[in-house]
Amino acid sequence: MRIPFLDLITPHREMEEELVAIVRKSFQTAGFIGGPMVENFEREFSAYCDTEHCAGLGSGTDALRFALMALGVGQGDMVITVPNTFIATTEAISQAGAAIAFVDIDERTYNMDPAKLREFIETQCARGPNGRPVHQKTGKTVSAIVPVHLYGQMADMDAIMEIAREHSLKVVEDACQAHGAKYFSKKENRWKTAGSIGHAAAFSFYPGKNLGACGEAGAATTNDEAVARTIKMIRDHGQARKYYHDIEGYNGRLDAIQAGILSAKLKRLPAWTEARQKAASRYNELFKGLPGITPPFEGEWSQAVYHLYVIRTGKREELKKNLAEKNIDTGLHYPLPLHLQKAYTGVPVICGKLDVAERSAREILSLPMFPGLTEEQQVRVVECMREFMRVV
Repeated sequence: MRIPFLDLITPHREMEEELVAIVRKSFQTAGFIGGPMVENFEREFSAYCDTEHCAGLGSGTDALRFALMALGVGQGDMVITVPNTFIATTEAISQAGAAIAFVDIDERTYNMDPAKLREFIETQCARGPNGRPVHQKTGKTVSAIVPVHLYGQMADMDAIMEIAREHSLKVVEDACQAHGAKYFSKKENRWKTAGSIGHAAAFSFYPGKNLGACGEAGAATTNDEAVARTIKMIRDHGQARKYYHDIEGYNGRLDAIQAGILSAKLKRLPAWTEARQKAASRYNELFKGLPGITPPFEGEWSQAVYHLYVIRTGKREELKKNLAEKNIDTGLHYPLPLHLQKAYTGVPVICGKLDVAERSAREILSLPMFPGLTEEQQVRVVECMREFMRVV
C-alpha cells in the first residue's frame, strides 16, 4: 500500500457534512465577502494565538506583505530573513518595496541564527541617525527582521527580539508553518504562542498547512491596534469605510466561506497537533540507533507542531528514490536556497556566508507527516530506511 506524504482526503471526508453546511449557509445569506463568518474566525484565531488582533486575508503572502507595509517598511529599507524558506517570504519583502538581506541558520533547528543576525548588523552596517542600522554598501536602512518558524518550530525569539530592541527594528514572524507552536521565553518565564511575540505575524492557511482552508487563505496577527487597522485597510483597497480610501491598497480579503471552514477546523486543530506530535515522537524512537540519519532537533524551549518532519542524510537523493520505489512519498522543503534561485539572478540580494543553509538544503528530506499517520505506516517507513542504510 502507498504511504502518502500528506492525507487531505480523510479529514475532509470526516468533516464533509459540517463543511457543506457552511457553504450552504453562505448561499442562503449571500454572505461571501466579509461579514459574521470572517469576524468570528478573526476573534477565534486571535484568541488561539494569544494576540489582541487578527486580520483575515487572502493568503499567507498577503499577510506578510501587508504586515510589513503596515509597520512602515518600504522603499529605501532592507529586511533581514533566511534563505531556506518558500519564496513567498522574500516576495513579500520585495513587494513591500524593501531590499532583501539573508543571514545563516542554526545547524540544529534550521531557523534564523541570532548570532549570525547580530554579526550581520555589527559588521556590515553602521548606526544611522534614527538608531537603525544602515547597510554600508547599499546605504539602505535595515528596518525589519522576518524570522521564519520553519517546519513548525519557532525561532529563538528572545534573542531576536533583544537584537531588534537594541537597533529599533520591527519583527514580523513568518508563522505560516507554525499554527499553535510554542516558545518558552526565559525573559518572561512563560510559554508564548507563534504569532504573539513580534510586532506582527503572518499565517498561511493553504490547504496543506496544519490549519488549512479549502482554497487560498491567510491571516495576520498583532497586538498593535493601529497595525491591525492598517492591515485591514490595505486588504480592502485602502478603505477606512466604503468608497473612502485613505491609502492605495490591495484586494486581499479572506472569503467568508473559507473563514467558516477555518473556524470549523480550528476546533479540531489541538487534537490534530497532538497527533502530529505523537507521530514525531514515534519517529524519533524508531530512528534510535540508525546511523546516517539525523532526525529533527527540538529544544527544551520549543513545542513544535511538526508541519513537516524533516531528517538529514548524506544519501538524500538515493534514499528518496529508494522510498519512492517502495510506494513511500517524501518531499523536499527546500532543495535550493533562495539566494541561489534564478528569480534573484541580478537582483541586489545582500548576504554573508550561508554555509549551513546551503549544506542542509543538500541533505534534508521530509517524511510522511499528517494527523492520521499510523504507527504501522511509520514502522514501514523506518524499516525501509534501515534496509536502505544497511545496503549503502
